[in-house]
Amino acid sequence: MKIKIAGIGSYIPEKKVSNTDFGEHVFLNEDGTPFGYPNQVVIKKFKGITGIEHRRYAEDHLNSSDLAFFACEKAIANASIDPETIDYIIFAHNFGDVKYGTNQSDMLPSLATRVKNKLQIKNPKCVAYDILFGCPGWIEGVLQANAFIKSGMAKRCLVVGSETLSRVVDVHDRDSMIYSDGAGAAIIEASDDETGMLAYESATYSIDESHYLFFGKSYNIDLDPDTRYIKMYGRKIYEFALNNVPLAMKSCLDTSGIGIDDVKKILIHQANEKMDEAIIQRFYKLFDKTVPKDIMPMSIHELGNSSVATVPTLFDLLIRGQIENQSIQKGDILLFASVGAGMNINAFIYRY
Repeated sequence: MKIKIAGIGSYIPEKKVSNTDFGEHVFLNEDGTPFGYPNQVVIKKFKGITGIEHRRYAEDHLNSSDLAFFACEKAIANASIDPETIDYIIFAHNFGDVKYGTNQSDMLPSLATRVKNKLQIKNPKCVAYDILFGCPGWIEGVLQANAFIKSGMAKRCLVVGSETLSRVVDVHDRDSMIYSDGAGAAIIEASDDETGMLAYESATYSIDESHYLFFGKSYNIDLDPDTRYIKMYGRKIYEFALNNVPLAMKSCLDTSGIGIDDVKKILIHQANEKMDEAIIQRFYKLFDKTVPKDIMPMSIHELGNSSVATVPTLFDLLIRGQIENQSIQKGDILLFASVGAGMNINAFIYRY
């Protein structure tokens, strides 16, 4: 038995924030001292590394669970199913609902429960729960849905990833320009044909790597040190990803029995353009191959890094033909992969 993505949907906020909008920000070093060069230099270097030109922020009156609800509605419609037939709602996020203008996380009730309520699903046997797995959370949710369906515990699952990272960033940290908001969702069910998941890989590295992403105080020493924001050791994450993600992707592909030349697209977490390109380069080098043209669709240039939402949103855009010079056909082999806080890595091979 295999599982397949029977429906996909995403919600991309309308509020677009350009790099030029950061021209007047007061960016500081970790010790609170100012940079020795203007913001225009910071922004130019930032774009050169990350590839990000624009990102999306949620409308002020919407929370992460609202974005998720919109994405779930689209996935349900795309799958043409009755939502009452969903056995599990698996909601991947990292920071819960954070109301605009605050930085307090709200996860009671769970965001999955909130989505079930918004969808007006009455069936009490539709179990709703959240998972915290860093940026790879949506893929991990798909792997959990796979386990539920193969074990007979479920026939149909709704897996959603949503985040409003713009509300947990330190505006004095230049890394804040990376993050964005959005949601992506999928209906997962058993496959009775050749389509579906062929193999998967998942791992957590937590000895030296557990605090590569963390909550820390603002770089502005005049602000309350007990108020925390998302922080990261970018260089360590970069090196970890390059050393470990290609190996996980290769292990996953080897398990599937699919040859590297048969992979048509790689849908990787939209974290950093240069890092993603380097990961793909190393992956193909493991097979003594060069990277094929257009193998890796990208959305980060316009949407930024929305954490758990990047992969399902990318897949939705790809299917709907909304990524320039990118398309997929029935039967194509796709490789999904992600890396993030934990440090966690996961991947799966999928026949579309």
